[in-house]
Amino acid sequence: MKWLGLTGGIACGKSTVSRMLVERSIPVIDADLIAKEIVLPGSSGLKSIEREFGSDIILQDGNLDRRKLGQKVFGNPDLLHKLEEITHPLIRAEVRRRRRALEDMNEPLAIYDIPLLFETKAEEQFDAIIVVSCTREQQRERLRRRNQWSEEEIEMRIASQIPIQFKEEKADFVLYNNKDEQHLLKEVQRLMQWLETLKA
Repeated sequence: MKWLGLTGGIACGKSTVSRMLVERSIPVIDADLIAKEIVLPGSSGLKSIEREFGSDIILQDGNLDRRKLGQKVFGNPDLLHKLEEITHPLIRAEVRRRRRALEDMNEPLAIYDIPLLFETKAEEQFDAIIVVSCTREQQRERLRRRNQWSEEEIEMRIASQIPIQFKEEKADFVLYNNKDEQHLLKEVQRLMQWLETLKA
């Protein structure tokens, strides 16, 4: 089974592309979704995070207060590293389990949607890498609309990732999400054609 990495900059539209691929029957394992599952109330992941970062990052309903945790760790490399030491092994174990299940089903290829592919130096794990790209101003605008973050929070989040130009240079396929939805649909169709060549 071909193992492909799907990544991009924050707010470049990677999750939208991922959803479109699933709609077209391409198997996608979503790191963000797994990251949410491993910190559900009662999970060992959430208990470890609470021990490390304090009970003020737990909401009244028992869920993780992602915004509060984000404010603590982004801009603080030591705390971010501590968080990743808790979450990354749990995510990797679940990804391995899901990947094995797809291999058992004889899927010709599968895509791992992983936001921090380059940041975690995971390039060597993949047969090919797909990058979803947009301009920095589009990233800012989408984050303002989607997350209602302050300008400072937006800049910190963008700065915490490797520049999109570097990711484009390292990619086997770049999908440009810098226009409207019709353009994105055409880009996804172009990607689907490329994926067909990998199945051969």
